[in-house]
Amino acid sequence: MLQTLYDYFWWERLWLPVNLTWADLEDRDGRVYAKASDLYITLPLALLFLIVRYFFELYVATPLAALLNIKEKTRLRAPPNPTLEHFYQTSGKQPKQAEVELLSRQSGLSGRQVERWFRRRRNQDRPSLLKKFREASWRFTFYLIAFIAGMAVIVDKPWFYDMKKVWEGYPIQSTIPSQYWYYMIELSFYWSLLFSIASDVKRKDFKEQIIHHVATIILISFSWFANYIRAGTLIMALHDSSDYLLESAKMFNYAGWKNTCNNIFIVFAIVFIITRLVILPFWILHCTVVYPLELYPAFFGYYFFNSMMGVLQLLHVFWAYFILRMAHKFITGKLVEDERSDPEETESSEGEEAIAGGGAKSRPLANGHPVGHPVVSNNHHENMATSV
Repeated sequence: MLQTLYDYFWWERLWLPVNLTWADLEDRDGRVYAKASDLYITLPLALLFLIVRYFFELYVATPLAALLNIKEKTRLRAPPNPTLEHFYQTSGKQPKQAEVELLSRQSGLSGRQVERWFRRRRNQDRPSLLKKFREASWRFTFYLIAFIAGMAVIVDKPWFYDMKKVWEGYPIQSTIPSQYWYYMIELSFYWSLLFSIASDVKRKDFKEQIIHHVATIILISFSWFANYIRAGTLIMALHDSSDYLLESAKMFNYAGWKNTCNNIFIVFAIVFIITRLVILPFWILHCTVVYPLELYPAFFGYYFFNSMMGVLQLLHVFWAYFILRMAHKFITGKLVEDERSDPEETESSEGEEAIAGGGAKSRPLANGHPVGHPVVSNNHHENMATSV
């Protein structure tokens, strides 16, 4: 049974053009071709990335944050309360007024105390500024290095300047070591992002990020073993071209360098729109959709690859909406907050006033973001985020 499924999955008619077999892509005469088994190394490399990230955040990002005066700040913690904690974990983090009244009777607390408990409990789950800075620093470092390395891999190739040469001789196209390592490192990194997504900073587009990471991993893997490598290197470099700008803008934002953050974000928005909404659909997608049909009839792999590219393109449109909305607020002089993050709540949020007769006034939490502090989105896509 398993052998039958295995044979069907690797049936040449699924992944290769008509009249071609996997035997045509076996190494010969000193020429090396991509193989699915090459991808096994990406899983241990992904674990290695997680280890490197841990030490990078500990010994590079954390000292850099201290240099920029970004520190962990004390939060007021919600006192232990089994009744409220059970509701928080099972029913929701923001109870409605009727639920607040019911919880008040069950816990013996006043309505205001219940509301305060839930605000403090929500703040406990929100990532600290230092955690955000360390994560942005790691991604900035990788995306910048990946973009430079990617350009070094493709800038001297003829298909970088003439898209039709992407398919010249396809699929009998041998690979070179630089392409191999570019692919393995990019795929390993996205595996590591998928492995760490549960512990990374969560935003409102959490589901879209998972879809993005999975689509990216599938695209990179398929483009490797089906020998779409020339197109794949172009797509990866294109996505890396804007991701490091976003992460650097976030780093300056967390450090409080407002003007620098705003200026870099505007540059990021321009690069993102040009690369993701102009070059990708009108050059790259045209290259992968139209040119192959001049050489061979469409087959399953052709439809599969371009369908996954379509998923990525839709995600880019989704993120471009938020980016353009934020850029418009920059240009019109309005303050910008993170379109995808929940703001820190303070003890006086939701209209809470000083408790009558108690003489004590509500005080804001020490680590609430300063009023007017812009927070840019985290896309990576992040980042394919985002990005292939």
